[in-house]
Formats: sequence, C-alpha cells, structure tokens
Amino acid sequence: MTKKKAEVFKAYNNSEFLNSAGARELRILSEFIEPKLRFNKNKIIDTIVFFGSARIKSEKEAKAKLRELKKVENKTSAKHKEEIAQAERMVLMSRYYEDAVELSKRLTEWSMKLSEDEKRFIVCSGGGPGIMEAANKGARLAGGDSIGLNISIPFEQFGNSYLRPESTFEFHYFFMRKFWFVYLAKALIVFPGGFGTLDELMEVVTLMQTRKIKKNMKVIIYDGQFWKEIINFEKLIEHGTISRSDLKLFDFCDTIDEVFLKVTSHFEKYYLNQK
Repeated sequence: MTKKKAEVFKAYNNSEFLNSAGARELRILSEFIEPKLRFNKNKIIDTIVFFGSARIKSEKEAKAKLRELKKVENKTSAKHKEEIAQAERMVLMSRYYEDAVELSKRLTEWSMKLSEDEKRFIVCSGGGPGIMEAANKGARLAGGDSIGLNISIPFEQFGNSYLRPESTFEFHYFFMRKFWFVYLAKALIVFPGGFGTLDELMEVVTLMQTRKIKKNMKVIIYDGQFWKEIINFEKLIEHGTISRSDLKLFDFCDTIDEVFLKVTSHFEKYYLNQK
C-alpha cells in the first residue's frame, strides 16, 4: 500500500512557521510594510492623531446607563451606590466624547477643502471605543475618511463602527502601532485618558524632548484642569526632573475652538502655502 506523501509548504505559505517564535521578526516587519503600502495606495500623506480613554462614553450612552441603574429596586447597597456615583461621573466625562466628535468633524471639513490629489491631515485614532470612536465618528459626520490603528488585546479594544475596512489596521505589537501613530502625525490631540493615554503622550513628548522627532508636530493636551490634577508638572520642574522649557513641547487647550485654531494655524505656517 502506497503511503500518502506529507504535504510540504513553501516557507511563506507555512502558517505554522509564520506563527512561531522563530518568525517573530517577519511578523514585526509585516506590521511595518503592509500599513506603509496601504497608506501609499490611498495617498495618505499625514494625520491628526486623537488619543484618549477607551472608557469614555457618548452623552446618550452615559445617560442611558445612569437611568438604567436608577431603576434598580435595591438602591441602598454600597455596591449600587458606587455604581450610581460612577455612572454620574461618566455622564460628566461624556462631554469629552462630544467635544472629540465636534473637533474631528471640524478638522475633517477643513482638511477636505485642501488639494484633492493627496489626503492631508486625516483624523487618526486607535480604532476602538471611547475617544477613539468619537474621533472616527466626527470624521464620518463630516463626510470624510479617517484611520483606525487597532490593537489586539483581551478587553476594551474592538474596532468601532465608524471606520471603513480599508482604513482599519489591526496590530499585534504595540510598538509598531505607536510607530504608525507618530510617523504620519503632524498634530496630536490628547483627551483625558488612563494608562494607555499617559503612555502614548509621554512617549511622544520624550521623543520630541530628545529630538528624535524633528518635524514640527503640534501637541495639544485637552483640558488643562484635568491633566494638571493627574500630572503635577510644576512639581516635576521644582524637583529638577524636567525644565520649564520642556512645557513648551505641548499646549494646554480648554475649548475646541482653541484647538481648531492652533492646529490649523500650525499647519498653515509649517505645511501649507510653502513656496
């Protein structure tokens, strides 16, 4: 009886190999090359990146959650009281979601009036819920395109419904995702967020401080009151761990009008109307 010959694959068709520890370098390289080709194909030159919490909900969703909790019969338990308090905080925080939607919409409308040959200053987010969703939603409402750089993690992160498949990227490696956030960005707008937002903000500011980022990139920290409660910048200066001049690496803004003016003026000064 003739034995069936084992199937042999070329290396680039061997899924067992490609998903093995030995092929990690190839997977990393793929997360550099594949997005690069897609950006080039779609003529995307540069981006406006929105960072912020994945947990912040829209005003409608936050208020619906609060109403739902208030309908519960057993309202005296400590756990339920804390849930109500948290839902009330989420309603207050929802203003950042609505502000991100409006800002993204206005920036997208502005960018769509530029040259049609190339896509300039396209809104880019992490592709997930919260502030990321708000940024992509605003661009959709303006009738424009936006980008989502999603990351595969066990919780919180999932692609939002305001992205087109061709504008959605799925990453395994955080550092490759961060590379594509920074490489195309001409402006970065940081809304309130948690560990992930802090990580992304501090990495970008460090790259600017050390001159690893040499381009003129505008960094906006949205709502100075929130961020100055989270990070005591004055104490960092007092203890000598940063210089006062380091605060010039970014701007605090408290309204979307202020952000819109600073970002568009920056683009006009450094990237548009150049002879």
